[in-house]
Amino acid sequence: MGLPKKQPAPRAELAATPADRFDQILRRATEKKASDVHLKVGLPPIVRVNGQLYYLRDDPNTNPSAMTADQLRGMVYTLMNPRMTEKYDEGREVDLSYELPGAGRFRINICQQRSRPRIVIRYIPEAIPTLDQLSVPATVEKLAMSSRGLILVTGATGSGKSTTLAAVMDAITRKRSCHIITIEDPIEFMFKDRKSIVTQREVGIDTPDFGTALKYALRQDPDVLLVGEMRDEETILMALSAAETGHLVLSTLHTVDATETINRILGSVSPGLQNQIRSQLAAVLVGVVSQRLLRRKDNQGRIPAVEILVSNRRVQEIISDANRTKSLREVMEESTNLGMQTFDQSLMGLYKKGLISKEEALAHCSNRRDFQLRLEGVLPGEWQDKDEKHPHETSHKSYELKGNIELDHVSDDHSDD
Repeated sequence: MGLPKKQPAPRAELAATPADRFDQILRRATEKKASDVHLKVGLPPIVRVNGQLYYLRDDPNTNPSAMTADQLRGMVYTLMNPRMTEKYDEGREVDLSYELPGAGRFRINICQQRSRPRIVIRYIPEAIPTLDQLSVPATVEKLAMSSRGLILVTGATGSGKSTTLAAVMDAITRKRSCHIITIEDPIEFMFKDRKSIVTQREVGIDTPDFGTALKYALRQDPDVLLVGEMRDEETILMALSAAETGHLVLSTLHTVDATETINRILGSVSPGLQNQIRSQLAAVLVGVVSQRLLRRKDNQGRIPAVEILVSNRRVQEIISDANRTKSLREVMEESTNLGMQTFDQSLMGLYKKGLISKEEALAHCSNRRDFQLRLEGVLPGEWQDKDEKHPHETSHKSYELKGNIELDHVSDDHSDD
C-alpha cells in the first residue's frame, strides 16, 4: 500500500484590519528571528534574518502578497498618536516604540517615499542579553564599572550597538547601587530596577528634547546617564559637562571606529568650541567601543568584531593634539595588554578561532592589504590577546527557520508600482 498523499498546509487567513495585519506580520517576523521588517507599497513584507533580506509569505502555498498603499496608510495612522500624526502630515519622519504581547517590543520608523507610506521596524528582544552572550570582550564590562566619565558605543546602522549598550546598562543595574537616568528617542529596551534604580525618559513624550532632559537630569540625583545619541552641539556640550561633574555618561554615535568617533564629535561643534571640546573629551573619555556584525562561519547567526579604545595618558595626549588623532589606531594595536584592540585584530582572532571565514574577515577589515599580508605571514609581528578574556566561544542560538511560514530571498519578481 502506498504512502498517504501529503496534504497541503492550511492557508493562512489574512487579518481583517490594518492593525491586525500589522500585528500578524510582526508575529511571523519574530518567529523567523528577524531583526528588521520592511513594509513598502508594491512589495510583500520583507524581513532581515542574519543580515540577509527575504520576502515573508502569508503561507507556504501562495506567492508573497504585496502591500497596498491603503494597507500601509491604515497601519501608519493606527500606530501614531495625535502629536506624531501632525508631524507625519507635515512630511516629517516619525520614530516610535511598539509593544506586542507575546512577540516583543519594536522600534518603528515611519516615513514617506514617492508620496507613499513606508515603515521600517527593528525588533527589540524582551530579555536583554548579557555581554558574555553577545561575545563582547570583558574589557567592555570593566569600562562600565567606571564611576565617572564618558563611554561611547558606536557602529553603523544594524551593527548591534543598541543591544550592546543595553547589555552594558543591564550589567550596571546588576552590579552597582546607583540611580540611572536614560534619555531615549524612542525607548527601546526596558531596564529593571535591581541594585540600581532606573528612570527612563522618552523624547517627545516625557521630555521635549535631549538638551532639556539632560539639563534637568542633573537636578535629579543621577549617577549614570544614558543619552540615546549625541546628535548635536547642545547635547555634546551637556554630556561632556555631566561627565566632568562626576557622572558616568553613556551614548552612541553612528561612526565606524574610534578615530572617526573623535573626529565626528569635534566636527559636530562650531570651530570656536573645538579646542575646548578637545580638552574636555581628552579629560573625560573612558573608552570607545565600536562594532560590526559578521556572519558566523557555521551560519548560526552573527558575531561582533569589536574595536576597543581605553583612555590612558597616551590616549589623552593624542586626543588633545589635532594633528595626532590617526595615532589612536597604533595605540590600540600596541595596547592589547590594557584590553584594547583594533577591528583588524578582532577579526584576526575570530578568523583564527574558526568563527568567521577568510572572505568575511577580508570584507570587513579596515586595511585589506595589511590584513591579507598578515594572513599570509608576510608582515612581521603577530597580533595576540594578552591578559584579556574574549568569550567568543560562547554558544549562540540557532537561527534555523522553522514552521510553515516561508521566507523567499528578495529578487526582482516584485516591483514598486
